[in-house]
Amino acid sequence: MNESDHETLHIEAAVFRRLRDHLIQTRPDVQNIDLMILAGFCRNCLSDWYREAAEARGITMTRDEAREAVYGEPFADWKARYQKEATPEQLAAFEAARRQHG
Repeated sequence: MNESDHETLHIEAAVFRRLRDHLIQTRPDVQNIDLMILAGFCRNCLSDWYREAAEARGITMTRDEAREAVYGEPFADWKARYQKEATPEQLAAFEAARRQHG
């Protein structure tokens, strides 16, 4: 790995941490379903990608451990505090987005 690759790796890691911290500290109110509708991914997707990246480096990580790394707390605690029941409108928008984007 050359110096440029090393710097890129640090920059990408910093961007991920900023995104994670923004979702944890600034916008915990943003619902995962809304992220899925608008962006096609949510906190659970991030935690799956986090776990997959760890495993690609030979680090065993459970789904719960990965979710805690992304949510900043156990998922059940975050869910109880922030997750709301999806509205019929959100569910319809989610299904439409899923059909449109596959």
